Amino acid sequence: MTATWAWLVLLFPLLGSLTIGLNFKVLPAKAAGLIGISAIVAAFVCGILAVIGLQGEPSESRHIASSLWEYAAIGDFKINLGIYIDPLSLFMVLVVTGVSSLIHIYSIGYMEHDARRRRFFAYLNLFVAAMLLLVLADNYLGLYVGWEGVGLASYLLIGFWSHKPSAATAAKKAFVVNRVGDIGLALALAAMFAHTGTLSYTGVFAQAPHLAAATTTLIGLLLRLAACGKPAQVPLQPWLAAT
Repeated sequence: MTATWAWLVLLFPLLGSLTIGLNFKVLPAKAAGLIGISAIVAAFVCGILAVIGLQGEPSESRHIASSLWEYAAIGDFKINLGIYIDPLSLFMVLVVTGVSSLIHIYSIGYMEHDARRRRFFAYLNLFVAAMLLLVLADNYLGLYVGWEGVGLASYLLIGFWSHKPSAATAAKKAFVVNRVGDIGLALALAAMFAHTGTLSYTGVFAQAPHLAAATTTLIGLLLRLAACGKPAQVPLQPWLAAT
């Protein structure tokens, strides 16, 4: 049941984004806001229920891998649509959905007089869905999809008021600077696959002790470069000051 709650955590924000995004021309503005908030609050509640379910497991069994289906297979290399649930991932789920719920509630009043607020809530739900995929994915490819989803949603939200030159410039700057970090992540994943033949967390972690020190150092530095982008750490911090 814990895995079911965790899948619902991912599903609600994605459905909220799709529902608003596909119907924003006919959907009443208030309804768009309510759908956006309801999706994130529902995800938060499911996150709490997943935590409760995981706490009911023995301490040595508080890590659950769940897969829906196999969506890529090339020879012996297979990628499943799956999630990995453990105390750390669920802690981050609660942080993401809890803080996002407050942001959505605040945005109802903040965006009240904006004619395009339906689209804003679609972007905001997409941002949360991407963050949750990043947190819950059970392999580095899923993490990469969530990572890029966060980058896309960030670009759309930063440049939401694109009629303002400052917003348009800030969005372009964020897009360009974050691509530097994204290249680091892509190269890290390529190096992992080249040396381990897998992108699953368990597979990479199992083979990591057997890799050459130079290889693990290179992968670590590339991941560090990636991590500098999204959190705006030195030297990839200029985009945040522009937003």
